[in-house]
Amino acid sequence: MTQVKVSIDKKESDFLNEYHSLGFKDKSSLVREALEHYRKELESRKLRKSADMYSEEYAKDHDLQYLTGSAVSEWPE
Repeated sequence: MTQVKVSIDKKESDFLNEYHSLGFKDKSSLVREALEHYRKELESRKLRKSADMYSEEYAKDHDLQYLTGSAVSEWPE
């Protein structure tokens, strides 16, 4: 595993020192879990932004709405 040196303030250090009571075996595992959680949150935000952009484009494109509607009307039940 790669090691890195980071600087944190007292409040963050105090929190990190509670690793055991938070269910982590060591400080590194707490930091890794926090980073993974943040990475997933950023990916989720990116996907939501993309979905919003597609939704906006779909709302403007009447030809695409017609095409989608006609395909759905022919879909077997």
